Amino acid sequence: MTDSPALPAVNREWHLVTRPVGWPKPEDFALVEAQVPTPGDGQVLVRNLYVSVDPYMRGRMSAAKSYAAPYELGKVMQGGAVGEVVASNAEGFAVGDHVLHFFGWREYAALDAKNAVKVDPDAAPLSTYLGVLGMTGLTAYAGLLRTASFKEGDSVFVSGAAGAVGSQVGQIAKLKGASRVIGSAGSDEKVKLLLDEYGFDAAFNYKNGPVSEQLRAAAPDGVDVYFDNVGGDHLEAAIGSFNLNGRIAICGAISVYNNTEPAPGPKNLARLIQTRGRIEGFLVGDHYDLQPKFVEEVGPWVRSGELKYRETVVEGIENNLEAFLGVLRGDNTGKMIVKL
Repeated sequence: MTDSPALPAVNREWHLVTRPVGWPKPEDFALVEAQVPTPGDGQVLVRNLYVSVDPYMRGRMSAAKSYAAPYELGKVMQGGAVGEVVASNAEGFAVGDHVLHFFGWREYAALDAKNAVKVDPDAAPLSTYLGVLGMTGLTAYAGLLRTASFKEGDSVFVSGAAGAVGSQVGQIAKLKGASRVIGSAGSDEKVKLLLDEYGFDAAFNYKNGPVSEQLRAAAPDGVDVYFDNVGGDHLEAAIGSFNLNGRIAICGAISVYNNTEPAPGPKNLARLIQTRGRIEGFLVGDHYDLQPKFVEEVGPWVRSGELKYRETVVEGIENNLEAFLGVLRGDNTGKMIVKL
């Protein structure tokens, strides 16, 4: 085994202790001290440098059957992370290598090398492999281009547009020749960001009035593609503004994640008959075949500055939970990252 000296004796990690009902509360979680693990045969020990917090994690805190297994009570949670290999029992991985993996919410992780992907810190900042060049970026790319079947000339509406996924959806649409890109966000500051930095043609603060009215004003010629990160009134508004053969890619529904009662569905679904509209949900895990093409196309846009991104960085493993709760509140602009 190759390793580096002077590893700490204590590894701090976040456990789920109670399944939240409604909004998660701090007492549903515990920051636990454990031993730094020793990597077994074929494993590496990684010191996490950046970890990701994402809206989908709220679903894994429930026992309800879903596309991902629920977090186990009393055990460390999981999530995307980028870190440095500090000990290796695996061929092809050396101390000092940087890797992307799925064992976040902790300071040190021992994992099978087959579950680690090497990343190059010289090609892009390490944190971008959790965001603009990582799972969130691929989510935007696959959802817009494959699920929503975007084509040049489409008018595109994006909800949660200042978030990590939404901001990339809008910019990719512009770079691919959209006729108009409209975004919604939860503050005037975020609206300004969409217009001034990300190049959206129109944007509005959904807290300033009915979404349907604001969308009609922002998209007077209607909407061909809606990328949905929010659900609720945004979904109903998009259907109401649909053009013929409009398409909706359902990525998330953050507005209802903490509801304790079922959210009512859109009241205007019958309009899909008139417009021959299509709604399709998707999971990024079904589209990893696009990863090489995604990196090939989007990587140069990121390096050239054509595709801009923001990160909201929170310092310290002890603040991991607060960062996650901040995502649910919409505190972040761009990708929420925890720097350890």
